[in-house]
Amino acid sequence: MGLLTIGTFAKAARLSPKALRLYDELGLLTPARVDPVSGYRLYAPAQLDQARLVAWLRRLGMPLNRIQRVCALEPTEAAREIRAFWAQVEADTAARRDLASLLIDHLSRKDPAMSVTTEPLEIRYAALSDKGLVRESNQDTAYAGSRLLAVADGYGSAGAEAGAAAVDALKRLDTGDLPAGGLLDVLEDAVEQAKQAVDGVAGPGSAHEGAGTTLTAMHWTGSQLALVHIGDSRVYLLRDGELFQITHDHTMVQRMVDEGRLTAEEATSHPQRALLVRGLGHGADTTHDMRLHDALPGDRYPLCSDGLSAVARVEEIRRVLSGAGDPEQAVRELIALANGSGGPDNVSCVVADVVEPEQALTSGS
Repeated sequence: MGLLTIGTFAKAARLSPKALRLYDELGLLTPARVDPVSGYRLYAPAQLDQARLVAWLRRLGMPLNRIQRVCALEPTEAAREIRAFWAQVEADTAARRDLASLLIDHLSRKDPAMSVTTEPLEIRYAALSDKGLVRESNQDTAYAGSRLLAVADGYGSAGAEAGAAAVDALKRLDTGDLPAGGLLDVLEDAVEQAKQAVDGVAGPGSAHEGAGTTLTAMHWTGSQLALVHIGDSRVYLLRDGELFQITHDHTMVQRMVDEGRLTAEEATSHPQRALLVRGLGHGADTTHDMRLHDALPGDRYPLCSDGLSAVARVEEIRRVLSGAGDPEQAVRELIALANGSGGPDNVSCVVADVVEPEQALTSGS
């Protein structure tokens, strides 16, 4: 079979002539021959497979520079690259879905025609932090109040100061005197202040540049918990005896699990399992997750640094949370669980129980 004209080739490849001209200019799909007189592009039939791959990848929404990489790979490696791209698309879509749900819920509550009046619930809570059995100092911060729950896990030469600064920046959420504006704006402002506070401790030019912190916090509204999360500290929900993880770790190994390059079991022993891909600190990716959780009486929300989640199995955490009578007992037993598993890292835990108002007996730590 001879060479195909650009029109014939475009139709067979399900690409437009305009797209083929662009791909030629980018070096992505070079014609087999260009007529020296007319400049007309001609393509070999053997180029159809690559052209169709390009067309399918464009339909996936893959950027052209990444398509160039995929087309240069062997099929097995190309498949891995496509899997990794799609895992990131799904993660981004999930984040946008959470934000869309949050916006819909928030605006619906402002609309009297859609609002449902419910009796406000309350929380009782406790927080505890421990340096563990190996570390010489504690770089974690744990905080619990009537409206704010937070855990920060600092890293670097001023990790303790960075974590404490981030949590301190959120503490205004624990008062009834919040600034005017919607809940989303209040949360965004609080996170921005946390970023600035961490930069004040470990920003460019400081003696502690490179230090930073994770930040996982929940703001209690009376019927919902608004979550802000960045890093690898975690929030779980114990409901009806079942334990659910409601945060997603921002770590290299979790990204590899999402992309299908590691199994969940392999991730637990991977040497880079603590390597963050997001955090609060100069030069870090500070993109944070944010969502709302409708609370029910009887819910128990534990927050913890990876000093617990990295050494204790989920079933062990569930057993402790299910058996502990109140938040204070729960945080003590969770710390003991981490230390009983070797205590290789600092460990911080916050536990909040959602209760009817007459049951609320708040307890600080």
